[in-house]
Amino acid sequence: MKNKLEQVQRVICDLKKELPAQIIAFQKFLAASEKPSVLGTKQKELISVALSICAQCEWCIAFHVKNAFAAGATRSEILDASSLAVLMHGGPALMYMIPLLEALAEFEPAAEKVEA
Repeated sequence: MKNKLEQVQRVICDLKKELPAQIIAFQKFLAASEKPSVLGTKQKELISVALSICAQCEWCIAFHVKNAFAAGATRSEILDASSLAVLMHGGPALMYMIPLLEALAEFEPAAEKVEA
């Protein structure tokens, strides 16, 4: 999954050279949308994990699982949020639990793995 994150960084860097106005605008929108407001960072990342599954985006799943852990989410919280994606999107979303489980295995903090 780290490879997915590297690919995201690479495409953003490459496109910033070709489409600077668009990529800079997207990054500003991303920062504004992810900024804590009525919802905190953890809640926003849990929502983003679920939406990433519905969108069937492995890169987004890796990005938001890593960020959810960084924001203090637990494996159980991420799985619970992900189950809502499956509820709302059905079988195709269930298949995107595969990269979700891979991201959980890769990005889960060591302390939480011991407790699980």
